[in-house]
Amino acid sequence: MNAQRLIDMANDIADFFAAEPERAVAIDGVVNHFRRFWAPRMRRTLVAHVRAHGADGLSELAHAAVRRLAELESGA
Repeated sequence: MNAQRLIDMANDIADFFAAEPERAVAIDGVVNHFRRFWAPRMRRTLVAHVRAHGADGLSELAHAAVRRLAELESGA
């Protein structure tokens, strides 16, 4: 899947959870959405994009969630 499309989707999901007053809860909400509804290949592609390009194109909340997702999926 195209990384730009995944970035757009991640930003849309983060926008939904941005209303959450507690940042940690918002990050967890985005990460849980990724893990429940995104195929492993989609998650890997997005994590690889962030590793290669940083936050390029991602909102702050989406970027934080992808970093947390990377930690969880690497077993850290």
